Parts: sequence; structure tokens; C-alpha cells
Amino acid sequence: MIEKWAAAADQSFWGFLGAEIKTLRDGYTEVYLDIKPHHMNLIGILHGGVYATLIDSAMGMVAMAARPENAAVTTNLNLNYVSPIKEGRLIVSAEIVHQSRKMISTQAYAKNEQGELCAFGSGTFRILGD
Repeated sequence: MIEKWAAAADQSFWGFLGAEIKTLRDGYTEVYLDIKPHHMNLIGILHGGVYATLIDSAMGMVAMAARPENAAVTTNLNLNYVSPIKEGRLIVSAEIVHQSRKMISTQAYAKNEQGELCAFGSGTFRILGD
């Protein structure tokens, strides 16, 4: 599944950012981004929108993996920015917290390479179809 999604994502905003899928298994995923100058905001730290994209995307992937026969769309996204990052690799892990027939709730953590928390979030995804 990783290869299929990576190929599709390469031509999307995800691919434009340069993000990569590291792990995808039942109820859990990890993605990462090697930070480049174009990912920064005007004060020289990682742009909040990059965090939002990676956290939302990681949570969306874990939701879609749980229901591969259906699409999943974000209905709610909550983010907390904790500590800035200026360089290196950002690693985002996401997991499912709860799921029902039509909704999946997730949480995600964005950390630097040393394991220090940079941002975290939660999201709810609606399952389309059926």
C-alpha cells in the first residue's frame, strides 16, 4: 500500500513538500519531512502550515488504511504548536483513537530527530461511501 500511495502522492501537494511515508501498519503510520529553506516562515522556523499538512496527512493516511475500500475526508483538525524546529527531519506519527461506521478519530505527534515534541494534533475523518 505504501508504494501505491507514494506514487499517487508524488504528483500532489504532499509530493511538492517532499514528505515521505516511513511506516504504515494497522492503526498506525509514521511520515517524515527533511526540512528545506522553502518550508520556513518569515522568522526562520518551520511554517505552521507545513506542520498542519503533515499532521493532517498522517492522520488521514491511517484513517484511509483502516477503510481502504472507501475515501476519508477531514471534518475536524485541531493543532497545538509546542516548540519550533529550524532544521533536520520532522517525524510525524499518527494513530487511530476511535472509529465508528462513518467516522474515525485520530491523534498525531510531530517530533524532531531527538524525539522532542514540536506539535501535536487530533482529527476526525468522515468515511465516504456505503
